[in-house]
Amino acid sequence: MNLLLLLILVLLVFLIQPFWIHASSLSNHPIAFSFSAPLSSPLISQISPSMAAFSPGIQTGSDDKSRVDSHHRMIVALIVTCSALGAIILSLLCLWLYHLKFSHKSGNKNAKNPDAENGLGLSPFLGKFNSVRMVNKKGAVISFIDYKLIEKATDNFHESNILGEGGFGCVYKASLDDNLIVAVKKLDCATQDAGKEFENEVHILSNIRHPNIITLLGYSVCDETKFIVYELMHNGSLETQLHGPSQGSALTWHMRMKVALDTARGLEYLHEHCNPPVIHRDLKSSNILLDSNFKAKLSDFGLAIADGGQNKNNLKLSGTLGYVAPEYLLDENSVFFISLGKLTDKSDVYAFGVVLLELLLGKRPVEKLAPAQCQSIVTWAMPQLTDRSKLPNIVDPVIKNTMDLKHLYQVAAVAVLCVQPEPSYRPLITDVLHSLVPLVPIELGGTLRVTPPVPPANTTIP
Repeated sequence: MNLLLLLILVLLVFLIQPFWIHASSLSNHPIAFSFSAPLSSPLISQISPSMAAFSPGIQTGSDDKSRVDSHHRMIVALIVTCSALGAIILSLLCLWLYHLKFSHKSGNKNAKNPDAENGLGLSPFLGKFNSVRMVNKKGAVISFIDYKLIEKATDNFHESNILGEGGFGCVYKASLDDNLIVAVKKLDCATQDAGKEFENEVHILSNIRHPNIITLLGYSVCDETKFIVYELMHNGSLETQLHGPSQGSALTWHMRMKVALDTARGLEYLHEHCNPPVIHRDLKSSNILLDSNFKAKLSDFGLAIADGGQNKNNLKLSGTLGYVAPEYLLDENSVFFISLGKLTDKSDVYAFGVVLLELLLGKRPVEKLAPAQCQSIVTWAMPQLTDRSKLPNIVDPVIKNTMDLKHLYQVAAVAVLCVQPEPSYRPLITDVLHSLVPLVPIELGGTLRVTPPVPPANTTIP
């Protein structure tokens, strides 16, 4: 602002200077004062021809013409100077306003940049951190945790603290200095894919806060090994609960419906309320974690993409057999790729349908029938899910005969819709959510009013 004003002042002096010099030169001319008098002034009329003859500088005929020309030149010069000055001032004013507007937009753009808000730029992500505590746009504090603290908290990554294993490493239980028990995912990022998944998960989770999505607490870096710190989920994964030692015994019918509802709520947030929408791409029972109250939360966002923020054409497919939607194609090199334009939120809906079948039937998504033969839960169950006479017989024995048959048929119908081969036939996750809410008791987050069974009346024998 000050610089622009100074520039305007300099230009003003520069433009007025010729006019000023010209006026000064005219004031020193012998006839300069005659401009203040009319051309028919007595001063001019009293000059005799004889005086004119002895005064070459004062000639009546040429003098009048010279004064008129000088006057006209001054007026023209003044008009041109003022016009030029006005144009320059107007141009500088427009430039100044544009500068202010551009600066305002740049400020807004920086304010909306998730990396700037997190105090973290993902391009120089590895090893270049400006602060150890960053506030994301949801107001949560994300910490960069020193590697030595992670090492100490996991007892040097002792195997007794392993909670689970993933594609690129293990998840450990850790106790931080403030007695906070957390989960630490250790990633060997020697490969490019692992490094990208690490950056992607930190980037996405640092901007998400939802009751049914895992909470990111911090991260750490040590050479090619990266660490992501989450809240600890005391009841592990849904996969462990259903297919582990307990074989689903801790999950009643209503509890399973609660898990399904929580999962649908997490997916709905990703699909409908994130901007841009997020497609999880790897929804499965091992990525659905359960807290101490069996509240379900989605985890593992390494493969997730923000719909519209990335090129989805020819995107390499990474997922788990049994949960992958059938619209995915296998190319001639036996490498999975997503066919053109096929990656949508309906891919997550298909995976949700498979999880719903796991909850309903207690079976894994793919089961081995023989060493070289596998069977999908969808292929096996589909003919029986639509047959009301057969459906009760294939339900998980742990929950068999513990639910209202109408509710069982409704859940089976939702699952059948979700795993339709044609994506356009599958419902939106919001529709699935609305179908499940009436099946979950109020105390578990739904709208179902459960009437306690009436104890049989005491009878006495006379």
